[in-house]
Amino acid sequence: MAATILDGKAFAAKVRERVAGHVARLRQDHGITPGLAVVLVGEDPASQVYVRSKGKQTGEAGMNSYEHRLDADTSEADLLALIAQLNADPEVHGILVQLPLPDHLDSDLVINSIDPAKDVDGFHISNVGLLGTGQKSMVPCTPLGCLMLLRDHHGSLSGMNAVVLGRSNIVGKPMAQLLLGDSCTVTIAHSRTKDLPEVCRRADILVAAVGRPEMVPGDWVKPGATVIDVGINRIDAGEGKTRLVGDCDFASCSEVAGAITPVPGGVGPMTIACLLANTTTACCRANGLEEPADLTV
Repeated sequence: MAATILDGKAFAAKVRERVAGHVARLRQDHGITPGLAVVLVGEDPASQVYVRSKGKQTGEAGMNSYEHRLDADTSEADLLALIAQLNADPEVHGILVQLPLPDHLDSDLVINSIDPAKDVDGFHISNVGLLGTGQKSMVPCTPLGCLMLLRDHHGSLSGMNAVVLGRSNIVGKPMAQLLLGDSCTVTIAHSRTKDLPEVCRRADILVAAVGRPEMVPGDWVKPGATVIDVGINRIDAGEGKTRLVGDCDFASCSEVAGAITPVPGGVGPMTIACLLANTTTACCRANGLEEPADLTV
């Protein structure tokens, strides 16, 4: 039996609807509009597309969008000065510095200069520590989107075996923390894991986040498991064209899995939806208001 396709595009639209409802209430009841500031340094084409999409969706949700585009040769001091200005601006509730940054800028230093309460990417060392100890934090958008998809499909995740394939700070590690928080038994696997196929086959939930095109074949998947494919890889499709594929071989995995996210149209759309959710949450916290339970963990 073919797997259920977890439609991230449709679910992200629902999340954005919820966000828009909360934003409208904040404006109506409290005269507050959540504001998201995005900082883009340089001309990276993928980043430009992403930033444009963020700005559009921020506006559609009724939020204020502030874009700061800086030249590729912007100095670290100037970038840190801009972040300090945004940290101090009460109209700005979320700050996102688009990665990757040009080589002469220290990404860790820049990210950790953002006020943790406005760090809607969830990358600040304070938010990483808070998430790791089960306290209230800003949660990275992609893992948060994955968790929302899993909860929507399964309801409770309690007691399930989860394998996270990949150990990045952006997806793998926070994903494992979130699954632990939902009472899964969690294994983090990676390129050095012994008997990797066997480890993956034990998973009720398999989250693939390694950045290697179609690395996971169907025979690594336990029959009936839920597969969350975080990978977005562009590969050659012949005749000078390219196509997007995930970290899983969709054709073979979808024959075995109980449910699977497609690429594109799975986890990707959830990332920006969760960015808007995090900005709304940050705005509520900044103003001492109850945060929306349907947008957070």
